[in-house]
Amino acid sequence: MFASVLVAGAATGSFPEADRRPAPDSARPAAPATPAGQHGRHADVARAAAEAMADGKSPVEAAERAVSRSGDRWGAVYSRGEYEELEDALDGRYTGVGLSARRERDGRIEVTRVRSGSPAADAGIREGDRLRSVDGERVDGRPVTEVVSILRGDAEQEPAGTAVRLGLERGTRAWTETVRRARLSTDPVTVRTLADGVTVVKVLSFSKGVGAQVRDAVAGLPSGAGVVLDLRGNSGGLVAEAVTAASAFLDGGLVATYDVDGDQRALHAEPGGDTTRPLVAIVDGGTMSAGELLTGALQDRGRAVVLGSRTFGKGSVQMPSRLPDGSVAELTVGHYRTPSGRGVDGTGITPDLEIEPTDPAALERARTVLSGLGR
Repeated sequence: MFASVLVAGAATGSFPEADRRPAPDSARPAAPATPAGQHGRHADVARAAAEAMADGKSPVEAAERAVSRSGDRWGAVYSRGEYEELEDALDGRYTGVGLSARRERDGRIEVTRVRSGSPAADAGIREGDRLRSVDGERVDGRPVTEVVSILRGDAEQEPAGTAVRLGLERGTRAWTETVRRARLSTDPVTVRTLADGVTVVKVLSFSKGVGAQVRDAVAGLPSGAGVVLDLRGNSGGLVAEAVTAASAFLDGGLVATYDVDGDQRALHAEPGGDTTRPLVAIVDGGTMSAGELLTGALQDRGRAVVLGSRTFGKGSVQMPSRLPDGSVAELTVGHYRTPSGRGVDGTGITPDLEIEPTDPAALERARTVLSGLGR
């Protein structure tokens, strides 16, 4: 059981609000390891936190400094409240206003999705609107991760029910809308069947239950019907869910290998998946971690043709541990590889056919490839 910290949307500027905080890349232990069970860098971080507590200083800040000094790119420290919110996100729950956004080339922030029934939807905000400010702070040119962090608010200081003021723009109209944050549930899987019988399965992240949703969606299709697995902007999530999703298309066998402090381990698909259904996967620079693991498995095992652009390149394994004050540190302990032994971290997955994934014709290209696979 291990966790992997994601920085969703860093490559493409596309960042769902629900993924403000990093999402771990596997099922977490029931409780993180206690300080007595720590060693190496985990012990160093725990020691720094304990010494800070003894001196009346912030243990979280001390732990963060220790992680920063270690050079661990994906290491992170969470307060008790942040960690609880993180676990809620894995269960498909989050606090926010219900919109996703991306940064355009000119630096402006565009709303890419508004969740039905959310505060943003109730306020009349639409896909394509531009977000110019949040609580009076201009957001043009800022990383989308920062913008979303402001929207979500501090987990302890700005919970559900607190107000946030949005400066918006639609064409020549500019206005301000005040909405209240709410507890929302994610909708990471959407399934639609096109007129020609091709089914598009869009997976935004791998929170709990997503793997079974993908498997059930595929199992309910007519025999031989082609599938486009759309993993563009997939921010990762639980590796176990990605393995279950892989099981929809593989009849057992290796999905990935990984190491934890040098100990080699393997992840295998469940038997009984549909190995003959024509399958195309679409990826982009926002396809991360668990999404890359699934893509690499389908590509290496010759199960899918992969279209799009090179994926993000997040293939490291983090392990959580509890610090003396109840906060949690997650530090890198290893890396995972695809079935053929390819490393993903820092390199990503290169598609079989490189196309511009944001091109409206990307789906049409995928359907053309499907037709050549015997659909």
